[in-house]
Amino acid sequence: MSPEPPTPASAAPRRLTDLLDSRFMARLDGLDIFSRKMLQGKLQGERRSKRRGQGVEFADHRPYVVGDDLRFVDWNVFGRLDQLFLKIFLVDQDLTVQIVVDASASAGAGQPPKDLAMKRLAAALAYVGLVNNNRVTLSTFADGLTGQVANMRGRGYIQRMAEFLLSAEAEGPSHFDKACRQLTAARTGVGVMIVLSDFFFKEGYDDALRRLISRNYDLYCIQMLSPQELKPELSGELKLIDVEDLDEAEVTVSSALVEYYRKNLAAYCSELEGFCRRRGATYALTNSAEPVEPLLLNYLRRRGLLR
Repeated sequence: MSPEPPTPASAAPRRLTDLLDSRFMARLDGLDIFSRKMLQGKLQGERRSKRRGQGVEFADHRPYVVGDDLRFVDWNVFGRLDQLFLKIFLVDQDLTVQIVVDASASAGAGQPPKDLAMKRLAAALAYVGLVNNNRVTLSTFADGLTGQVANMRGRGYIQRMAEFLLSAEAEGPSHFDKACRQLTAARTGVGVMIVLSDFFFKEGYDDALRRLISRNYDLYCIQMLSPQELKPELSGELKLIDVEDLDEAEVTVSSALVEYYRKNLAAYCSELEGFCRRRGATYALTNSAEPVEPLLLNYLRRRGLLR
């Protein structure tokens, strides 16, 4: 699916301010998205920012390891130190950033709504990718993929990105595995894939996430829950209705039942985190009431997604 033509550089992305304020965007201008997968098997070293020019530049040395290509040995250093060191270079590489946002009915639940928090985070990550000339694809899913704007590159697409996210409605049932089959069928290149969701899927997440595990992509799973899901304050006789398939259950909510729920939720989130960790993916649990800035500027920077 091809993106629309970019807007002129002079056209201010006014609607982006519905998701991100100008102060935050100014801080994002100094960041870039990083992919560990680009380093694997590449002697030249790490990908550099597109803003630093074209070509190949010397960056550093590292000790020689048996099996390394002798063509990259720095013989001048060997002559001085009598030790083998390899030259490491910075090279331009085409980084693909795929951001997948849950747009099912359950994503619209909570106060503040989970889908709004996910859109803000997606907008911030897409903004970083676009200002660094990475290839950015945004997708939404419910019962499979519900929308996509693909292969955006450059600041000219910032307005298009914002409009796409702001127009996405949280509605319908979720079928995560179906969406992941569609994503992997069209996925190309090397880079990062970031999934933003509450991960509340009746069919589970195991098979779907296994499809996204790839030797070419770093996978980040960011679970967004509302304050009401994390710490419910309910009591009495209630009828609970599933917002996606309208299943009903009548329950008597007691303090013991709430505590049972909290323990089960903690176990579920812990299992998802363990599933990701064992397969080399990165997991984060966040609250829709918390600002996006600390998650992006602190946690995701520490985990290596942003530099």
